[in-house]
Amino acid sequence: MMSPKSPSSDARSVASSSRQAPLQIIHVVGNFMRIWSVYSLYHYLAHHGDSVVAFIFSCLVPASVIFLVLQKPWKGRPLPNSQVIPTVINGGIMASYFVLWGKGLQSCGPLIALLAEYAGAVLGVLSAALYGRKVHIWRKTDMPFCNYVVFATDVSNFPGWATRTNSPFYSFDKESLGHAKPALELKELVVPISAGILSALRRVIARRISLKNQLKRRLHAMSVASATCFLFPLAMWDTILGSTSDSIIKFQFPSWAYLSTIIFGIIFIFYADNIAEER
Repeated sequence: MMSPKSPSSDARSVASSSRQAPLQIIHVVGNFMRIWSVYSLYHYLAHHGDSVVAFIFSCLVPASVIFLVLQKPWKGRPLPNSQVIPTVINGGIMASYFVLWGKGLQSCGPLIALLAEYAGAVLGVLSAALYGRKVHIWRKTDMPFCNYVVFATDVSNFPGWATRTNSPFYSFDKESLGHAKPALELKELVVPISAGILSALRRVIARRISLKNQLKRRLHAMSVASATCFLFPLAMWDTILGSTSDSIIKFQFPSWAYLSTIIFGIIFIFYADNIAEER
């Protein structure tokens, strides 16, 4: 006969589940707010026509400052070159990811851009299979992947969410459904899929550098600052040579798309995913 569970083990399981419930809520809310910021950014770029590179750079500048102030990577134990150099390289990969992701968002729409981010999730599985344990491999993959799959399944039932021009956050009075863009071609999907592969690659590199969450946050702050430095010449070149004076004047920093991209699309989503990995 099987012995019944002791009351102490039941109490520990209840306490553990009660502690994880707020973390799960934070993770879900963080992903939802990030999705909202992506739709807001797409709506802004579609109607204002600003440079994607300049916009991403202008979002990374305050985000990198906030990360550096919060994490203070210059304090504590000095970081060895074996961690600093891959972190700087990871910043270059992050800069390339943001540029390709913005281009893919502008050409393919928010739904495709969100789903294509995890086209490189197979790299996480291979990384777990090669470097980690053979059991529970799927737990090592990106936690938001499941959320976006559920999100895509739900929104496919609503015609406004699945199109490139409409969403529940979209203003329908500015563009009718009859003016929707034609179906996507395969070559248009190369850019967001490449961004998804780079996103998975930078996550794999970040996991390989450090397994401690506190150190991972310090290194992530350095990666964002490095990505900002890599994007600086591209943003200056694109702003000076590729944009007109009118578009520079119309570039509005206090817009909701700008603020939501910084707060929810870069900063809050990192801590939400970090909490999910800790759990």
